[in-house]
Amino acid sequence: MLVALLFFLITTHALMDYALQSDAIATCKCRKFESPVSKAVPWYYWLSAHAILHGASIGAVVRWFGFDWTAVATLALAETVLHWFIDLGKCERLYGIDIDQALHVMCRLAWFALLVGEVFGPLPPG
Repeated sequence: MLVALLFFLITTHALMDYALQSDAIATCKCRKFESPVSKAVPWYYWLSAHAILHGASIGAVVRWFGFDWTAVATLALAETVLHWFIDLGKCERLYGIDIDQALHVMCRLAWFALLVGEVFGPLPPG
């Protein structure tokens, strides 16, 4: 179960940041990018939508593995907020893609450690 939990926490990040992130989201979520689309919809809407999808993916995985709603809500919210600020830093060119991805993976490892460390209560059976 633990290997599967870690696998899905990391895999959902790859899915959300690569396979399921459209070119529009990838570019329009950055404040300094200008296009007709980004003029119609503010950059922070794009960035927020992207971060919320990451939070939802964490919530889905955590709930799927049988954790309670406190763990789901806490980690989904934490992922949403941290993903928003990490991507903002990349968009503002405070760091590049390597640091950005390392920070995202570190967040996923932190969620895994909190769940395995039973911070939210005992591990679900199975």
